[in-house]
Amino acid sequence: MTMMHIEIDGTGTQVAAGTTVLEAVRALGGDIPTLCFDERQAPFGACRVCMVGVTGAPAPVAACTTPCRDGMKIDTRDATARRIAAATVELVLSELPAAPAEHTELAAVARAFGIDGDALRWPGEQHAHEHDERHPYLALQHELCISCGRCVRACDEVQGAFALTATGRGLHANIAAGLDKGFRESTCVSCGACADTCPTDAITEISLLALAER
Repeated sequence: MTMMHIEIDGTGTQVAAGTTVLEAVRALGGDIPTLCFDERQAPFGACRVCMVGVTGAPAPVAACTTPCRDGMKIDTRDATARRIAAATVELVLSELPAAPAEHTELAAVARAFGIDGDALRWPGEQHAHEHDERHPYLALQHELCISCGRCVRACDEVQGAFALTATGRGLHANIAAGLDKGFRESTCVSCGACADTCPTDAITEISLLALAER
């Protein structure tokens, strides 16, 4: 196995060829906030929240899709990378009708950047309040969707059910089940992979939703 020497925040380490920057950082005990990343899925690199600085690179790079190279020097605290990532998270939050629930992954990412979901600089267009609870086990809350794509890829790559589809563009992007006829009329097999990976509770188990509303 070919090994390479890299530096992460000044600490040297050895990684195997093909290791991504994100994998290397986590293997060393560090962490980088992510939104579109799920280790059970192929790296997507869409959200630009896992940005890091790399010595010699003209701009910050996405840690989840960037492979390490021999001699690479990585700065997870790079000011430009942090600024870009934080602005991205704030824009994502601006699409929600309220600050994300504290237990969600999105809320944890916001806390990592010191962002207050109730005091955003750029209030944006929001999805209409729309719930689909036609499935006996899963609920889809469209207004909480941030179009990270994780649920679609979980359904496709992990389960192979292909029940979910990304729809729309830009601020009008969202997720549809069963060609927008709902989970019940889709090829959903009730595995729960979509709810398990969702970072915002846009898709959640109805039993958990009912418990939270008590």
